[in-house]
Parts: sequence; structure tokens; C-alpha cells
Amino acid sequence: MPDIASFRGVRYDLGHVGSLSDVICPPYDVIGPEFQEQLYKKHPANFVRLELNREEPGDNEQTNKYTRAAKYLKNWRSEGVLHTEAQPAIYVYHQQFDYAGRTHTRRGFMCRVKLERFGQGKIYPHEETLAGPKADRLLLTKACKANLSQIFGLFPDPANEAQEIAEAAVAGSPGVEAEDHLGVKHRMWTLTNPDMIAKLQQAIGPKPVFIADGHHRYETACNYRDELAAAAGGSLPSNHPANYVLMQCVGMNDPGLLVLPTHRLFRGLPPMTSAELITKLGDAFTCKVAGEGTDLAGRVWDEIEKEGKQGTLGFFTNKDQRWVLARITQAGEKQMAAIASDHSGPWQGLGVAILHRLVVENLLGGKDLPKPKYVHTIDEVIESLDAGDVGGRDATGVMSAGGQFEVSALVMPATVEHIRVISEHAERMPAKSTYFYPKLLGGMVINPLE
Repeated sequence: MPDIASFRGVRYDLGHVGSLSDVICPPYDVIGPEFQEQLYKKHPANFVRLELNREEPGDNEQTNKYTRAAKYLKNWRSEGVLHTEAQPAIYVYHQQFDYAGRTHTRRGFMCRVKLERFGQGKIYPHEETLAGPKADRLLLTKACKANLSQIFGLFPDPANEAQEIAEAAVAGSPGVEAEDHLGVKHRMWTLTNPDMIAKLQQAIGPKPVFIADGHHRYETACNYRDELAAAAGGSLPSNHPANYVLMQCVGMNDPGLLVLPTHRLFRGLPPMTSAELITKLGDAFTCKVAGEGTDLAGRVWDEIEKEGKQGTLGFFTNKDQRWVLARITQAGEKQMAAIASDHSGPWQGLGVAILHRLVVENLLGGKDLPKPKYVHTIDEVIESLDAGDVGGRDATGVMSAGGQFEVSALVMPATVEHIRVISEHAERMPAKSTYFYPKLLGGMVINPLE
């Protein structure tokens, strides 16, 4: 694993803000306009004013959402709303949540991690990135000179040795707690003992890191470091904080690690019936009509999830309101291998890769479609199918186009093992291949870059 380091975090002073639950917020990429407004109203120091400041009429290069975020950060620090820790620390961070009738706890620790460009060290990406979010995050980083939210990194640790060291180091010490809008409980403890930090660093050793979430922010951190280095004549001092990025490190065998699916509702495909869809899929899939009506989404998903196979997909055709269960055949696997010959076998076998590369782009002829709407739960699938592609920007940041989603798909998520194998092949999965639930919170700790 790359070098990890403790740091003097910037944190909310609960004497000023009261409840930590009132001031935290999720990452920018899951905050829709309505939720953004709710967070603004929740508390005058809610972290959304830094993480995703509102655009205002008359914004220009000198005054805009990024400069306002920087002003809030500066003022909150000077007013004591935020304070800087007295000692360098690593932060042990738990998230307790309920899913599918069970209570889970995902455990990890936040630290500075030495930056490495992808392909030049032991930090691996697993998804493609887009230029727009990176440009946005770079402007925010340059204005605030801080990592406002953490990267989510996974590392192999079959016995959870590193986490147990961190747990032992903070056992019995007081922590802080916040509850988010989804009912997830977030707890954090401060680890300042230099001997225990050194022991944790040693346990991490040469392990690789796989980015689970935060690819855009990670590449932004590299770009920010390189801009500072260029301005300084080519390099920064080795201990400069911009050489590092704030990361939540979680062992790949942590029992609380949960990957949810990301289902797709496609924009721009022509209307078609279930029979027409089955004809287009041809001998690449064996198909059966599973029923009619949006409310059957749960039953269809239960069958897909029970099978647990990446090559089993569920399709909804809006024209006749029917569900189709499609299972890839050997002929389909051969087609996929030919179409995606530039990728490894594990990549070719991914459900999201089969869906996009084989089905949508080739069998349905949709190579230049707008981005689909991405949703994670079956309730969201049903709600979106019933409502259609309503106007405005959806919660994933994609602008709605109006009309109906003519074809939608239920697809299995990639697994942690997929991430490891495909990343080590130096490949990246299609966008939104994984959704690690729950999201890490913004506002628990800030990593200053000055």
C-alpha cells in the first residue's frame, strides 16, 4: 500500500454547532437540487455550503459557488465553528446501517495517503472518469485548499489485521456520532498514539489500494498537486500536504462491506415491445416474459439476485409494460468476446459490460445515447418507470429529457473480487458498475492542503 500518514484534521466544534447530525452531508454526486435546499435550511453551517455550494444569479469568475465555499471555510475556521486538531491523528470511522432486514457495521480508518498516478504505483482505479466532475472538483480544491471529502479505498486484509489494530487503539475512548438522512449512524474516534499509528502503518505494508468511490476526486488531487508543483518550479517538498489525499481505508474482507446494484433507465432508445426486444436479442440470450406492470420489478429482481449470475438481466419495455428475463447464452458470450476483444475475460463477463457493450450498443444499436438514469433500489425503479423522465436534473446529476424510459434494465453489481481482478488487469469498468452503500459523510473531518 502507498504511504499513509496522520494529519491535523479540521473538524466541527460541537460547542458551536450543537448536533453533528445537523451539519454533515453526503458527497456532492448524490445531492439533488431538492435535497441541497433541505441541507441549506437544516443548519447555517451545514457542510453542503462547502461540498456543493449553490449557484447564484450573476456568478462570474471572481464570485461564484467555489469562492463562496472558500469564504465559508475561512470564516468558520476564524469564528471557531471549525477547529484544527492539536495533534496529528488517524480517524477510525464506523458506519452502522440496516439493509435487507439486517444491521451491518462497516469499519475503516481515515488518513492521508501518498498520491500516485494510476498505472504508476499500487493505487488502482476500477471505473472510468468524466472531465466535467474533475474540472468542478479541481476548482473547489483550488478555492478551498483542502480535501473536503474522503476517497473510499479498499485494500486486501483477509484477517482484518489493520482494522483490529485501529480498533484496539481507540477502545474505550470517546468518539463523535452523527445520523444522516437515511438513518445511517456514523461514528468516529481519534487515534493519536504515535506507536499505534506506526504499528498500523507497518500492518498496511505493501498492500495495494483499489478505489471504491471517489475516482474523480482522486484524479483531481493528482492534478492539484501537479499544478502546485509546476508553479513551484517542478516539484513540492516531500512532506507537502498536497502530495497526499484524504482516504477512508476499508479492508476488502470487512463484514460490513456491501455493494448495491445500479439499475439503468435508458434515454433515447426507440419504443419497442417485449417481443421486439426478444427478437433483437436473438440467440445471444434465452428470454422469457416475466409478467406485466411496473410493480413486478421486485419479483424480477428477486429472481436475478437469487441466480447471482452477471449474465442474467431484467428488461422492462414501456411500450407494452412487460418484463423480460434474459440469460446470456454461449453464442452471446462468443459475441461479447468478439466485440470486447480489447478487454479481459473477467471484464467481458461483467453484467454492466454485457448490458452496455453487447445489448445496448450492438444488439439495440444505441451507441450514442444520452446517459441513462441510474437508480439503486427497486422502489426507485418503479417510481421512475411510473413517473417517466421528468424534467430537471436527477439525483445522479443527469439532466432529464422528458418523455418515457422506453427500455430499462436491472443488472447485478460488480463484486469486490471483480474490482480486484479487473483493476489488476489495468482495466476500468463501465461507469456506475458499483455502488458502495452507505456513502461516506462530508463534514466528519477535513484534510487541509496548506
